[in-house]
Amino acid sequence: MKTISLTGIFLVLWAGSFALTAGAEDYAVPNLGSPYKDLGELKEGEILHLPTGLTVSVEQMIDTVSGSRVIYVGETHDNLEAHRIQLEIIRRLQEKFPGRISVGMEMFRRSAQDDLDRWHRGNLTDKHFRKLFRKNWGRGYGLYQPIFEYLKENSIPLIGLKSSRDLEQQFRDGGPDQEGMPEIDTGDDYHRAYSMSLFGGNDTHTEVVSKPYQMLLLWEESMAETVANFLKNEANRDRKLIVLAGGFHVQYGYGIPKRAFRRVPHAYSIILPAVTEIPKELKNREMKMKSVSIPLYASDFGWKVNYIVPPPNRIRLGVYLEELENGLKVLKVEKDSNAERMNLQKDDVLIALDGNELSDVEDLATRLQKHQLGDTVRLKIQRGNSEQEVSGVLQETPKTK
Repeated sequence: MKTISLTGIFLVLWAGSFALTAGAEDYAVPNLGSPYKDLGELKEGEILHLPTGLTVSVEQMIDTVSGSRVIYVGETHDNLEAHRIQLEIIRRLQEKFPGRISVGMEMFRRSAQDDLDRWHRGNLTDKHFRKLFRKNWGRGYGLYQPIFEYLKENSIPLIGLKSSRDLEQQFRDGGPDQEGMPEIDTGDDYHRAYSMSLFGGNDTHTEVVSKPYQMLLLWEESMAETVANFLKNEANRDRKLIVLAGGFHVQYGYGIPKRAFRRVPHAYSIILPAVTEIPKELKNREMKMKSVSIPLYASDFGWKVNYIVPPPNRIRLGVYLEELENGLKVLKVEKDSNAERMNLQKDDVLIALDGNELSDVEDLATRLQKHQLGDTVRLKIQRGNSEQEVSGVLQETPKTK
């Protein structure tokens, strides 16, 4: 049996054999939830309907999931191919149900909703939206940028799913039985066994491992509660919700889908991008874990994709930066770097590159990668009390030892 990787919080193995788990039945669906066909047998881009073992076209899959109120699309967070098919699914459902699609994302917290609504109305600048993403999720804006651009162009509402940091801290301090906490179900043996295996636990489930599991439950219950609130809102009666989240949160249905269904029974579908071969250079991203017996389908559809991550930054300025509210402050300039050749100095604040205002370090790095060595770039900087422009020809910068 071939080894297959499934999208999730981390890249975890989709394997064909299982060890028995305490509290679980002595039974498991073959191929880690694909009973009829090993996804490793598929060609790149093929889509398998797991309950029947039949391959389908994108159009047939979209027709099938069109009867659902909620469509969950998993991902490995750093896989460009997973995000490509997420966008494809959003695009096709928007074309089929124009003006009746909303998108919920794990990458934004519920506390960000006011700002997300402002962005939807066109009242939040791209710069502040990037900062909002960074505040809620961290790095990786470029992975999702095509999705964000499509949502904005088509006026598709964006919903933050995840719990707020304040709620998470309250949960750490006082546990789940507090006012304002979502109802948390700890009774799914399969979810618990798989999660504990992922976190490195065993049959005794030590307290150290139980803590991250409890936080995982809070995340999933909060996201499920947000989905349920969407479904209960009369204004969304004719709308569908596409949920983008780590595959771990939606695979087998026992994460967000089951917890949302517990609150509001409804029709839903799960689509998982499936990586069946990990490139040699990405083997270090593979999550090793003890196999667990799960008697459930992994999803409704598995869409075979490659595992492709963004290329490493080839062009560098050669500076250490601190992000300010309005610019990037230079903390250090590397010797023999592009920054040194452009006469950048400590405490300069980088404001714009080639006329484009900079929002964060990742924004600068992304814009630099659009250039080639030998290109001339212009930087608008704040030096002391004055603004000025510097320019230079990009050359290869020696890597810091």
